[in-house]
Amino acid sequence: MYFTCEVNSDITDFADQDEFACRGVGSIMRSMTREQAHRFAARWLPAWTGNDPEQLASFYTDDVFYRDPTVPEGLEGKPALLRYLSKLLADNPEWVWTQEDAIPMDGGFLNKWKVTVPVGDEVVICHGVCTVQFRGSLIRRNEVYFDSLPLISAIKSWNRRKQAAGR
Repeated sequence: MYFTCEVNSDITDFADQDEFACRGVGSIMRSMTREQAHRFAARWLPAWTGNDPEQLASFYTDDVFYRDPTVPEGLEGKPALLRYLSKLLADNPEWVWTQEDAIPMDGGFLNKWKVTVPVGDEVVICHGVCTVQFRGSLIRRNEVYFDSLPLISAIKSWNRRKQAAGR
């Protein structure tokens, strides 16, 4: 069953449980404003930096679906997401994610983002989009799309240089 939520415009923090007046248990938000998406991303995207997978996973529902170019079939459930994030964040503790724009969509927003990734002695910048769909104040579905070739190429190049230098 699909439920409609009304947004309480007096609330300033997306995490406040009263921000959405939803009808029905486990309601899915019908829409989100650009400003709400910006406020949410201002809290959520920094959690991708610093190697704290538990903190990042706290933004997701227990039955989350997550997909990105390295897991094209997707992951289901918070335990699978947490295992994936543990390795991903450990490998990239200093990357920085920022929002470039947010476009409201059914159930959440389309997040246009930029990530700055230190790779050895260089920095790779990637731009992409992801769908962010909610149940209550938590992400229930997150699908990430970007051209990962520049990042993968930089990682392979750095690994070859390290190997050649005997590191």
